[in-house]
This record gives sequence, C-alpha cells and structure tokens, in this order.
Amino acid sequence: MSHEAFEPETPHLDFEGTTPYEDYVRADVLTHLQHTLSDDPGEMVFLVTTQVMELWFTVIVHEWETAANALRGDDVPTAVDALKRSVRELDALNASWKPLGQLTPAQFNAYRGALGEGSGFQSAMYRRMEFLLGDKSASMLVPHRGTPRVHAELEKALHEPSLYDEVLRFLARRGHPVPDEVLSRDVSRRYEPSPRVEEVWTAVYSGDERDEVARLGEALTDVAELVWRWRNDHLVATRRAMGAKAGTGGSAGVAWLEKRARNNVFPELWTARSYV
Repeated sequence: MSHEAFEPETPHLDFEGTTPYEDYVRADVLTHLQHTLSDDPGEMVFLVTTQVMELWFTVIVHEWETAANALRGDDVPTAVDALKRSVRELDALNASWKPLGQLTPAQFNAYRGALGEGSGFQSAMYRRMEFLLGDKSASMLVPHRGTPRVHAELEKALHEPSLYDEVLRFLARRGHPVPDEVLSRDVSRRYEPSPRVEEVWTAVYSGDERDEVARLGEALTDVAELVWRWRNDHLVATRRAMGAKAGTGGSAGVAWLEKRARNNVFPELWTARSYV
C-alpha cells in the first residue's frame, strides 16, 4: 500500500489576500510595532517585553471588569471564573520580568537613554488595573491629558466602583454588615481599610469554607498575592538594574516601588486571618 494513503491531508494554503489567521490575530501589526531607538541589541528585549506586559494588562483589566459586572448582578460563579483566569494571566505577566530581571547596570544603561522621559507609571492600562484594585488618584490622569480617548477611559474608571467596591456591595446584599460609610464612600478616592469590613471577612472565614463567599474571598486573595509579587519583582528588577538612582520620567525609582510593595491589595482579606 502506498505511503501517500497515510499522509495527512495537505491544509488549504492558497488564500485571497491575507490568511484567516492574520485577519484574526493581526500578527503582522504586532510584529512590526517594535522601533528601537538605540543600537544596543538588548533594547529589543526590553521593548518587546514591555509591549507583552501591556497586552497582559489589557486582558487582566478585561477579566476584572467581567468579575465586577458579574458581582453587580450577584453572579458569583462568573466572577470567580474570571478571577481564576486572571490568576493564570498574572502568573504569565509576572514571568515577563524574567528577561529583564538579570540586567546589570551597564546593560540597562546601554539603552536607558532611549526611554527619555518614558516610565512604566505612565502606562494607562496599568493605571486601569490599579483603579480596579481600589488604588485611585485623580492626579494619575494628568499624564494622559494629551490623549483624549485614553484620558476619558481613565476618568470613567476613576469614577466607577472598583472591583473591591463591587465585592463589598455584594456582601452587603447578602446580609453581611458592611458599614454604610464604606458603601457610600467616594469611589474616586483610594480605598482605605475598615475595621468593620475586617470583621465581615473574619466572620466569612470563620464559617463554612465551601461557601461561595469564602471561595470568592480566596479567589480575591490569589489575585492580591500575585499583584504583591508583581510589585516586588518590579522592585527587585529595578534595584538590580539601576540601584537607588532616580527612575525614568522623574519617578523616585526604587523608593517609590518600595512604598508600593508595602501596600496590600484587598487589605482586610489579609488582616482578618489573624482573628479566625
């Protein structure tokens, strides 16, 4: 019997115009967005890694907005599914530090000048992530005044309830004694921990751990842990590459990152554990 009978059928190769894969993924666009500004070969790694981070920010924002919308409709399973997906995506995002985590000062300085005043804290999509986590500040809209669409999206996110705000409103609808001052707070301001919210989570964790509210709490804690790891990995990579020097774009560099790394996301989910 001929061997041809066992060979797989040749896929369709002849297309009018672009391939269906290109139409969907837009790979040609993605792979031509890299425009280095120095002659150092290491700059390409830095640029591509940063662009990959931006893509992960985008999908994580999508997941957290999905979770927030689901909680607004009391749909816990959909919210938990979105949070669990975001945990895997945060793992991938955090792995993005691997290509940059071993940079020596000399290697970073070889193309640092190409960044000019550019700095990661100017990332609009990362800012939307932070806003969804409840870390809000109207001043962070200022760098984006020159891009109306981006500024409008950030302003909208600033004035919308964060993911954690939606969690606490959901808990209140479930009969948990979330204080009125938390439920009616100005959501455009940074969330501040509440002892009474801590008591709510203490009661949740003292009950049936199979309850969907407890499972929601654990999904949020998984997210918070990986956000903390992201901030610490950023701190370590920066400290290794540039020590205590001022950061690009006028940021305080390591000093600013150290302060960020000390802030827990969804704080009462961590402190309540001391009382269970």
